[in-house]
Amino acid sequence: MLYSLYELNHLAMTPLRAMAMAGSTILRSPLNPAGDTHLGRNLAAAADVFESVTRRYRKPEWNLPTTRVNSVEVPVTPKAVWADAWCSLVHFERDEDVIVKARGVRDDPKVLIVAPLSGHYATLLRGTVEAFLPEHEVYITDWADARMIPLMAGRFDLNDYVDHIIHMLRALGPDLHVVAVCQPGPAVLAAVALMAEDGDPLLPASMTFMGSPIDARRSPTVTNKLAEEKPFSWFEQQMIHTVPPMYPGAFRRVYPGFVQLASFMGMNWDRHVDAHRTYFEHLVAGDGDNAQKHREFYDEYLSVLDLTEEFYLQTIRDVFQEYKLARGVFEHRGHVVDCSAIRTVALMTVEGEKDDISGIGQTQAAHDICGNIPAARRIDHVQQGVGHYGVFNGKRFRTEIYPRMREFMRTFARTETRALKRRLVEA
Repeated sequence: MLYSLYELNHLAMTPLRAMAMAGSTILRSPLNPAGDTHLGRNLAAAADVFESVTRRYRKPEWNLPTTRVNSVEVPVTPKAVWADAWCSLVHFERDEDVIVKARGVRDDPKVLIVAPLSGHYATLLRGTVEAFLPEHEVYITDWADARMIPLMAGRFDLNDYVDHIIHMLRALGPDLHVVAVCQPGPAVLAAVALMAEDGDPLLPASMTFMGSPIDARRSPTVTNKLAEEKPFSWFEQQMIHTVPPMYPGAFRRVYPGFVQLASFMGMNWDRHVDAHRTYFEHLVAGDGDNAQKHREFYDEYLSVLDLTEEFYLQTIRDVFQEYKLARGVFEHRGHVVDCSAIRTVALMTVEGEKDDISGIGQTQAAHDICGNIPAARRIDHVQQGVGHYGVFNGKRFRTEIYPRMREFMRTFARTETRALKRRLVEA
C-alpha cells in the first residue's frame, strides 16, 4: 500500500511540478523585466527548489568520458563485460593505443570495485572510479533495481550475492585486487574465504574493505542500534512493500529505495534542509557554480533503487542482528564460512573518523577474523576528519586514502603472492 501511495503522490505532484518549471522559465526569460527584480528572482528560485525536491531521479550516467595518464587525455568507455538479471560487471575501458603512447608500457593492476547494494546506484562511486582510472584497469559491480526485474527471474538473496562476487573474481583473476565499499564487505570477505577453502588459484592478490560492517557490534551507530532494538519481525512488517503494477517487477516484494533514502535523510535532516536553503540563496544570487554543485550531488543522492525482500532481510539478520561472519557461524548454502582459510590475500581496511554509518572498529574487525594472514600483509588506515561518504569520495579520498591504496596494491601484487604461496607449500 505504501508503495502505491508513494506513486500516487508523485503523479499528483506532476501538474504542480510542470507549473513550477514553466514559471521558472518565464521568470528567467531575458524578455521578462520582472525576472530581474528581487521578487522575480525569489519566485524563480522557489520554483526550481520545488521542482528539484518533487522530481523522480533516474539512474545517473557515469559521465567519465576521459582520464589523464601522464598528462595525456585518454578516452574511456564503460562497457558491460558480463551481465545477468541482477548485476552488470562494468569495465571502464581505456584507449590502449593512447595509454601506450602516454606510458610506454601497459601493466596497470586490475581492480574490482564492489559497489553497495543498499539503495543507491553504483554511480555513487563515480569519484572512486575516477581516482583509480589513471593507473588501474577498473571494473565495478552495477547492481540492478529490483522493481525492474520480473518475478520470473526468481529470487536474489545474500547467498546469490556472494555467488556473484565469486563468479566475478574468477572471471577477472588472476592479478586482481578487490575493493568492497561499505555494505558488500561481509559478502566479499565470505566469497574470498570460500575460494581460499577450495584452494582456488584465482584468489585475488589483495582485498580492501572501506567503511564496511564486518562486525557491527563495534562502535554501534544509529543504524546499528535500530537493527538491534527492533525485532526481525518489525523489519518484515514495516520495511517490505509490494512493487506496483506499473513496473516490470510488479508484485515483487522489496525494500523500496525511497524508504532507505528517507531513513538516511532523517539521520541528518537539518543538514539537508540547510543545503536546500543555501541552494535557494545561490539561485537568488545568480551563483551558478555553487548551485550546480548542489544539483550534481543531489541528482546522485536522490537516485535510488529497490532491494529484494530476501536480500534485505537476510542482510539485516546475518550482518546487523546476529553478526554471523564476525562470530564464525555465517553459512553459505549450508557450509560454514571459515575466514581463517585466507592466508595469502593481503588485507587493507579503511575507516573514517566521523563515520556515522559504520563506526570505528567495524571494518578493522576483518584483521581479527582473518587471523592467518601474516601481519606484514595487513594495513589499517583511519582517515581523520571524514565521515562515511568521505571514506570513498572527495578531496581527502583522492589525496590521502587513494595513494595509500595504490601503494598497498603495488606492494602486494600477484607475483609476490605467488612467492608466498610457494613458501607456504614448502613449509
